[in-house]
Amino acid sequence: MFSEKAAVMDRAELAAGLMTTGGDRRIAVDPGTGLNPYLVAPQPSGVMAYSSSTANAISPAAFAEVQRRLERIAPDGVLDARGYRAALDGLRERIRRALRLPASTEIVFAASGTDLEYVGLAVGHRAGAAGIDNMLLGADEVGSGCIHSSRGHYFADRTPLGLVVAPGEAIDPANPDRVRLHALAARGMGGVPMPSEDLLLEIGALVDAAARAERHALVHVVHGSKTGLILPSFAHIDALRRRFGDALSFVVDACQCRLGGSTVASYLARGATVFLTGSKFMGGPPFSGVALVPRGAMQKSAGMLPGFERLFCRAEWPESWPGAERLPEGANLGLLLRLEASIYELELYQRLTPADVRRTLDLFDEAVDMLTARLGAVRAIPQMANDWQDSSVRPQEMRTLVTVDLGQTRRKIGFERSRKLYRMLLDDLGSNVLGPANRVVAARRIRLGQPVKCIPLPEGGYAGTLRIGLSMPQMVEFAAMDSASLQARLQDDMGAIAAKLDIVADL
Repeated sequence: MFSEKAAVMDRAELAAGLMTTGGDRRIAVDPGTGLNPYLVAPQPSGVMAYSSSTANAISPAAFAEVQRRLERIAPDGVLDARGYRAALDGLRERIRRALRLPASTEIVFAASGTDLEYVGLAVGHRAGAAGIDNMLLGADEVGSGCIHSSRGHYFADRTPLGLVVAPGEAIDPANPDRVRLHALAARGMGGVPMPSEDLLLEIGALVDAAARAERHALVHVVHGSKTGLILPSFAHIDALRRRFGDALSFVVDACQCRLGGSTVASYLARGATVFLTGSKFMGGPPFSGVALVPRGAMQKSAGMLPGFERLFCRAEWPESWPGAERLPEGANLGLLLRLEASIYELELYQRLTPADVRRTLDLFDEAVDMLTARLGAVRAIPQMANDWQDSSVRPQEMRTLVTVDLGQTRRKIGFERSRKLYRMLLDDLGSNVLGPANRVVAARRIRLGQPVKCIPLPEGGYAGTLRIGLSMPQMVEFAAMDSASLQARLQDDMGAIAAKLDIVADL
């Protein structure tokens, strides 16, 4: 009995340790706290979490699945290149099946959503072009390192292959100006989203300029930013395609993964590459990335950019991608296990009925309304007012994430203060701090989504925010509850968040 228990513990420790490898420093844990910079451990946690917009702790069920997979494919914690290719090909088929994607959808894996930007550069790489003009929408509302990776630079001091590099340096030092980055604002004053029509005009002018310079235009679409923006619209994507044809390519930053298979299929049918991550709504551990690429987009690519051999293993790309043979053979077992956990959660979520999902979201909306009322706060505007009720623009998956504007509360909390509150919510303040009805609320550790700069203030700076998000594992758990129990659970959780926020905001 003892040896069996020890073996289980050894497998759990091995799985947890491996899942902190094969990425950059964001994935490493502090030996003192056992947490990564996102305050998450590589094993299940007892923290009350509505943090699926930032980072999740792996669920107990997914952690058990990772241990089973590890025992099957790499019991000693070592995997060769051939086994890695076989495992990733298996995941490719599972992703296509879960999202009901056509067999012609090519799939690239990356160590994080930030690393997926390099895949976009490969999609936009054209033979004979002078370079790539990359149009990044809402830089403050996508991954913070994307401002570097989207211009073909290193964003960290270590690559997923463990190579030491210099952040900010070009991955291809012989051609550091291959990519020109154009950062486009997604919101204006007061956090109001930019109209899609305005973005259409701005993007059109930039594509015109790129064409005159004989450069290929790469346009970022945002489907579910950190605060739920979806820009530009399908109609305006179609208008750009009609006007410019093959002079531009699209990538869709859907890294929050708050979209259904039919929406993914709509983007793919338009020739757009779709970026997903497993660590946001999907509910897997941080970090992992998946790029869904239409085969036609792959066939137009001139291949890998020089320097990709320092970022990717060969198995992470389709064998038929031009230039894939230049990538090194090898295996990133940590990435594979993180992907295994994420796809496991995706498959469970896909079994839910639309009625299950709507019921949870209706009760979640009701509980969040109670929370914002208690705080005297409001929700940040996710879309233009006339788009809010349009289900084609605002699919129900986007209702799983709410950004709370703390700048309009009586305390007028600014951005830097909200960052401190985010961390204080995770602190155990002791049983001597009581909330409403003398309940010990401060002892409850709470993880929400990180604040994001999305509401500029007239006097300068940004309003404070916090994000409250549901994950696929939570959606599955909540679907199994009766309505009365689920309503009580969500109301209790939002009440605990409001009570602790009131306490820590006054400390």
